[in-house]
Order: sequence, then structure tokens, then C-alpha cells
Amino acid sequence: MNRASNVVILVLLAAFGLGLTYVVQRSSAPRIASEQRSIDSRSLLDLLPPDSYDNQPLEQSLTLKDPTLANSTLLTGYRATRAGQTSAVLLRSQTSGYAGTIDLLIAIDPNGRLIGVKTLKQTETPGLGARIADRPNAWLQAFTGKSRTDPEDNGWALKKDRGQFDQIAGATITSRAVINATHDALRYFDEHRQPLLGASHE
Repeated sequence: MNRASNVVILVLLAAFGLGLTYVVQRSSAPRIASEQRSIDSRSLLDLLPPDSYDNQPLEQSLTLKDPTLANSTLLTGYRATRAGQTSAVLLRSQTSGYAGTIDLLIAIDPNGRLIGVKTLKQTETPGLGARIADRPNAWLQAFTGKSRTDPEDNGWALKKDRGQFDQIAGATITSRAVINATHDALRYFDEHRQPLLGASHE
């Protein structure tokens, strides 16, 4: 077999290998994407009890009117439903912390009470403000069950600011930012309750 034949065979084998790789990637891409969506969904929705919804909330994003709030900006929202009834509204909020932006997911029940708050992204100081990303997070759990008026507006502040909430040790600015963004979200929910909850709560 001469040199030219060897080159042709190698080129054909390489082309076959590339083609096979392409086909495998194309055929597995939908499955990989589906698995990634499932992972993302579990990560975002772990604030909600698993039996509290039967829809795919992340596939029902909400149109948010006037999302720029006093201390934060709402990036998007989702509606969780069970048997056609809204069981929770999730608001993705962004606020400014000590070292950069903080992204929060804030889950609110139809009565306007907090189901939970979760940190999705942050660049705060390790060992101090960055502790808002710890899971489980006792500090964030202190907000569970609170509402826009429980406590009253002036209670939505740190105890050192005459409010009702402790701060994360050594992270005053981070703590204030999260408290203010959470209160913003509750206020927004109360002011836009009907469109957020949808037709099932008319």
C-alpha cells in the first residue's frame, strides 16, 4: 500500500470519527439539556415543599411591571400552582451588597407571607457577608412567615437601626441589603397581587 493510500485512509477515518462524534452530540444534546433544566429547577425550587405545586414554575415566567424598586430590581418572577390554584410566587431580585450584586430568590405564598429566601449569586467577603449563600441558612430562615406588614415597615431593619432583625456578624451592609430587598419584594407582591397570582385568585 503506497503512501497516498495511507493518507486517504487516515483522512476517511478522521472524517468518520468526526461525523460519529457530531451525531452522538446532536442526539444526546436534548437529554443533556433536559437534565440540566431538571437540576436548575430543583436548585431554584427547593424553597417550596415538593407537594405544594404540580406545574413547572420555571416554564411560567411572569411579566413584571415596574420592576425597579426602592432598594432592588426584580429580574423575573414565576408562578407555582397546584390543581390550577396558585400556591406560590417566586421573585428573583437583585440588590447591591458590600462587594457587588446579590441575587435572591424570594418565595411568597398567596396570602403575602414569605415561604423562604435563597441566595442565588453573591460576591460578598468570604467568611462574612458570603455566609448569606450558606445552605441551610439560619439567618435567612428568620424571614420565613413574615409579610409586608409583619413587622411594620420600620421593623424591616436591623436591630441596630431600631428594626427587628439581627445582622450577619461583621456584615452590616450585606444584611441591610438583603432585608431591604426582601421587604421590597413583599411590597411589590402586595401592590401587584392580582397579576402575580393570576386568574385562579380573582
